Amino acid sequence: MKVHDVKKVAFCFERLVMSKYQRNPESKLVYSTDSGRIKEEKDEPEIVGDGNVRVRPEKKGRGGKVVTVISGLPLAGNDLKAFAKQLKKRCGGGGAVKDGNIELQGDHVDIMVDHLKKEGYDAKRAGG
Repeated sequence: MKVHDVKKVAFCFERLVMSKYQRNPESKLVYSTDSGRIKEEKDEPEIVGDGNVRVRPEKKGRGGKVVTVISGLPLAGNDLKAFAKQLKKRCGGGGAVKDGNIELQGDHVDIMVDHLKKEGYDAKRAGG
């Protein structure tokens, strides 16, 4: 085999292998050394609450356990998380921030309505 034929075979083999691993046009680039950040920056979430603060107990989908849900607070992001932390300390339980709502473990509806009114929010009891 001549050198020219070897190069031709190598080129054909390379094209065959590369066509097998070509990038799908619908896929997104995950990592590249060519440029800086590929991941798009998330914008700061807008204020979700409408100012009508509602405090309600909820049992659905929680194995019969009661959770106090506070919705409508005019806070977003880290402010909402910090306020949730303050409320968790006040009721002495755990909780989480989900979809702009604060969920506290246990039935603390009356305590939270009083506390929110002291904080200056127009809180109302909703639901059961």
